[in-house]
Amino acid sequence: MADGPLIVQSDRTVLLEVAHPDAESARHELAVFAELERAPEHIHTYRITRLGLWNARAAGHDAHDMLDTLDRWSRFPVPPSVSTDIRETVGRYGRLVIERDDEGLLVLRSTDKAVLAEVSRNKRIQPLLIGHPTADTYVVDAWARGHIKQELLKIGWPAEDLAGYTPGTPHPIDLAEDGWALRPYQRHAVDTFAEGGSGVVVLPCGAGKTLVGAGAMAATRTTTLILVTNTVSARQWRDELLKRTSLKPEEIGEYSGQVKEVKPVTIATYQILTAKRQGQYAHLALLDALDWGLIVYDEVHLLPAPVFKLTADLQARRRLGLTATLVREDGREGDVFSLIGPKRFDAPWKEIESQGFISPAVCYEVRIDLPDDDRLEYAAAADEDRYRLAATAPAKIPVVRDLVARHAGEQILVIGQYLDQIDTLAEALDAPKITGATPVDEREQLYQAFRVGEISVLVVSKVANFSIDLPEASVAIQVSGSFGSRQEEAQRLGRLLRPKQSGNTASFYTLIARDTVDQDFAQNRQRFLAEQGYSYTMMDADSLVA
Repeated sequence: MADGPLIVQSDRTVLLEVAHPDAESARHELAVFAELERAPEHIHTYRITRLGLWNARAAGHDAHDMLDTLDRWSRFPVPPSVSTDIRETVGRYGRLVIERDDEGLLVLRSTDKAVLAEVSRNKRIQPLLIGHPTADTYVVDAWARGHIKQELLKIGWPAEDLAGYTPGTPHPIDLAEDGWALRPYQRHAVDTFAEGGSGVVVLPCGAGKTLVGAGAMAATRTTTLILVTNTVSARQWRDELLKRTSLKPEEIGEYSGQVKEVKPVTIATYQILTAKRQGQYAHLALLDALDWGLIVYDEVHLLPAPVFKLTADLQARRRLGLTATLVREDGREGDVFSLIGPKRFDAPWKEIESQGFISPAVCYEVRIDLPDDDRLEYAAAADEDRYRLAATAPAKIPVVRDLVARHAGEQILVIGQYLDQIDTLAEALDAPKITGATPVDEREQLYQAFRVGEISVLVVSKVANFSIDLPEASVAIQVSGSFGSRQEEAQRLGRLLRPKQSGNTASFYTLIARDTVDQDFAQNRQRFLAEQGYSYTMMDADSLVA
């Protein structure tokens, strides 16, 4: 019997023995279709979900590949029920197809009449069907392309969308050829997206998601709407497109709270698109302002709920989602799958690191003992107040000072969740701060001063989690965060992963108040990074004192 690192259980959970010599190889293959649920020190628990299997299938992995992974690395035979379930679940993808008939009508087609009969009788799907011209097709109401995909996914029958896309208004976009080229994995990501027409590309922070976006624009050569998290990100996209493509400044517009430009390539913020006036979305006209041929969703894991509703009506446009993680804390991964598109490409973080394209990083969890008075206050507090008390414990401040001194001469980000804590940290470190209240121009000036080394320590709130290019940042000290958010943890480590001229290994510290909910939330936050192969070295705060 094989002595592999996996144990596959009949409830579709998979146990990974972390210390096994083949654990990394098995983890790399398993993460293609299974989601990490728990990651204590010795045994990690994965779960095989339907959505995980369908995303893997859409990315080109079939049931044989997935079962081969389990068979090859499993210590015991894979339960027959799991093998059967994987084959049948993966086999559901593509049994239903959305396409155009000879008259250009939108139709739902299947060669499996029983499946077609089942879904057509569903009370939420029935109103979306307006005709039954042949035994294997139903006509779908023209407006309902996105909605029917959502409903089909909910009842376990994901439809493959082959109905095609409007080309949009042609616009010449080429990649610049002055001393750079797409990396092999970026080219592969662009090619698989172009082949599928719509979908999501998953790449680590610092691995060049913006360049994949530029490559997709060059592949489609059409008017493009790019949706981003904030104005700073919008301007970074603009600068990168001007540097990496043939686009000129007059061809790129910014549509934000400050500027309202519509150009052949328009970069808009999620915030402006979801802004309401008198109960109505005030800027919806932007979605039809030009005949867009491509819509790019940056940081798609943060897509606001209203944008899903708007996206349901944009199914005739090519859609590219870019993200470091498909994890959504609101559980709406299914809406990303059905409305943006399935996962087309996914590069494991450690694989990109091994190729030298992102910086190596070491993660530390620093445990801090609270003084007796603070422990008593915490113990007497209401449940809803305990995380804030633990996360903002004053005992963390001297530890931050010690870590900053330990990394003197490096570029250090100190990250917090709470504004009063950020004020205290900035004062204690005599360092500038950036929060949501910091004007955009001032943010850009501080980020630039940090990039060129004029500032070595910068205190930031969650506004710096996303789409901020700080390539020389080599140390991050996370003092507090958004409870147990896995995607926030990934984004914060991502601030450090852009390759550095120094070649230094990055250091990511998380400060935890011992024996509090701060410690419990940390375990959940670390799950995604554990799946990517990162481990956390435990440190005691006392060991930092010189």
